[in-house]
Amino acid sequence: MGKCKVGIIGSGNIGTDLMYKIERSEHLEMKMMVGIDPHSEGLLRAKDRSYEITDRGIDGLLEMQEMVDIVFDATTAKAHIRHNELLVPLGKKVIDLTPAAIGPFVVPSVNLGEHLDAENVNMVTCGGQATIPIVHAIDQACSVEYAEIVATVASKSAGPGTRANIDEFTRTTSRAIEKIGGAKKGKAIIILNPAEPPIIMRDTIHVLVQERGREDQIIASIEKMVESVQEYVPGYRMRGTPVFDGNKVSVFIEVEGAGDFFPPYSGNLDIMTAAAAKVGNEIAKMQNQSSFVPPFMK
Repeated sequence: MGKCKVGIIGSGNIGTDLMYKIERSEHLEMKMMVGIDPHSEGLLRAKDRSYEITDRGIDGLLEMQEMVDIVFDATTAKAHIRHNELLVPLGKKVIDLTPAAIGPFVVPSVNLGEHLDAENVNMVTCGGQATIPIVHAIDQACSVEYAEIVATVASKSAGPGTRANIDEFTRTTSRAIEKIGGAKKGKAIIILNPAEPPIIMRDTIHVLVQERGREDQIIASIEKMVESVQEYVPGYRMRGTPVFDGNKVSVFIEVEGAGDFFPPYSGNLDIMTAAAAKVGNEIAKMQNQSSFVPPFMK
């Protein structure tokens, strides 16, 4: 069975890093990189790797839309609204790496199989991908009343798209903490740290649970979840052990990137692109299976 052909809109940090992840995918084939700056490093790298490129944005993609089956959008929330309106009627599967949140939220370690047939799926945010699995794990052991996450990333790893989406980041992540994480109320904060040398991505998760005395169950659930995330983000790990203070549980996570495009401190890029590639791979696998006709039935 053939691979599903992929196009990426957005030749910045996230789009470029995603290109390398797709190259390693079992069911995805990188075909096209779409940007608006002809001198962007993402377009230049894609051209060097013999992929089709265009610096005319979505209009350039539409002229060659027959080349792709799945489109990853790594632009901005505002731009994604238009992109989605143009791509879905053409029958393209859209995987949204912006905080636009048009389609259902997907966090692979939590709900990978629930929305593979959706026209558009949303990858929440880097902070959401890093912290929602932990909130969900705690909620599985003991109902979460409130969850607050603080995502701290190196300033150098936050490109123009990320900076333009800060407000959307907080709103989308907060919603996903509730909808996917299971918390009755969620809050998200992002910090761009300008420290030199750049710091690795770190995330702090504070939750308030309904019951005390469930420490062992909570720890076991968190550890199982960390292992699940590590299957597609090897650099994902817990720092220390969860801290319990009455009904409050605090968990500390760090994410080291694979170093595909940006240095390993950019775990915020890595967890987004790795999660998106994981979802794309599963969508392609499902489509291949549904279209496969055994030889004896032909």
